[in-house]
Amino acid sequence: MAVQAIYAPLVESTAVSFEVAVPSIDEMASRIADRQPAYPFLVAEWEESVVAYAYAGRFSGRAAYDWSVETSAYVSEHARHRGIGQALYAALLAILGEQGYRRAMAGIVLPNPASVALHNACGFTPVGVYEAVGWKLGAWHDVGWWQRGLATTDGPADPLVPLTGLPAGALEAAFEAGPATARRAALRRRDLLVAETSRPVRSPGDRGDC
Repeated sequence: MAVQAIYAPLVESTAVSFEVAVPSIDEMASRIADRQPAYPFLVAEWEESVVAYAYAGRFSGRAAYDWSVETSAYVSEHARHRGIGQALYAALLAILGEQGYRRAMAGIVLPNPASVALHNACGFTPVGVYEAVGWKLGAWHDVGWWQRGLATTDGPADPLVPLTGLPAGALEAAFEAGPATARRAALRRRDLLVAETSRPVRSPGDRGDC
């Protein structure tokens, strides 16, 4: 599985992830399936290979947090600095907004200038740091937290919409969100028990924001 291949080096050789054992392909597949249809899981394709993925999940198990999500994005080393991560994140955030989620949170093991730059570019703002909360690779690591609004918090919370309940065209519109990125990149959506579809990310010269 391409997603596992992207993730494995980060587990084995870095503190970007606090996991210390690489999940099996079956475990990764289970994680993808288990979060749907409540939360999106997107992959980016470059030259017919999956080179990045982004997803959302529960921020906390407490019911009052249901309208908040935690988001993550990972890009393979050879596909970085092409704008793919930002385009992928833009689509993810757009879908979450359509589903009715109100706030997105992201934890970043520090230092990680690339991830900080990605989240800042996508409209996240830093809200705090957990100091020395993780021990990995012989050192203690801080985790910074970033937050981004997805929708207004005026008024009561509306019922959340699963991916399978979004109106026609909502996913396609989300794939059009975000900044210009390299030509021939493509985003693909993964819905529970739904075949993958693809749509090209806009080519250089277009404009947009996360």
